[in-house]
Amino acid sequence: MIGRLRGKLVVKRAPQLLVDVGGVGYEVEAPMSTFYNLPELGEDVVLHTHLVVREDAQLLYAFASEAERSFFRNLIKINGVGAKMGLAILSGMSFDAFARCVRENDVASLVRLPGVGKKTAERLIVEMKDKLEAKAESGLPQVEHAAPVAAHDPISDAVSALVALGYKPNEASRMIRAVSCDGLASEEIIREALKGAAG
Repeated sequence: MIGRLRGKLVVKRAPQLLVDVGGVGYEVEAPMSTFYNLPELGEDVVLHTHLVVREDAQLLYAFASEAERSFFRNLIKINGVGAKMGLAILSGMSFDAFARCVRENDVASLVRLPGVGKKTAERLIVEMKDKLEAKAESGLPQVEHAAPVAAHDPISDAVSALVALGYKPNEASRMIRAVSCDGLASEEIIREALKGAAG
């Protein structure tokens, strides 16, 4: 099991990252909550990882904190919630917002996330309630925005990232159109689009 990576950040193109660890490049996928905390390209980064081994692939998911990874692991234990949906949940709302949805049985907010239907939202609320109460003291740190590095066309990158997170292409384009994109890097556009979708 690969549990942690420390190396140079070579590529960041949401939701994919490439981290050079001693000359070996690790391709990982990360939620937007992790992207907002990433350093500049070429700088050192430490990521907590979760390895998923399938018949056709080995996938590595990366998180800025152990708390985020723990939350992701709890999510993917729930029937019907895979790694892709786990990333979408972590990208689409903060831990505090998710905890509020669970406490208040707010199915409507959860179904706004890509791939989350009513039954899955109800299952998330039921199965995460006890886990969240047990971890109420620790919680997840609030994600502060780190200045991202713009690469290629920020709008195209933002649309691609939303599609990778589970939104349909036309839905991703609509979400981006609702954002004033002038001068914003792709991570900032994604963040504003996700805020709009959650609102």
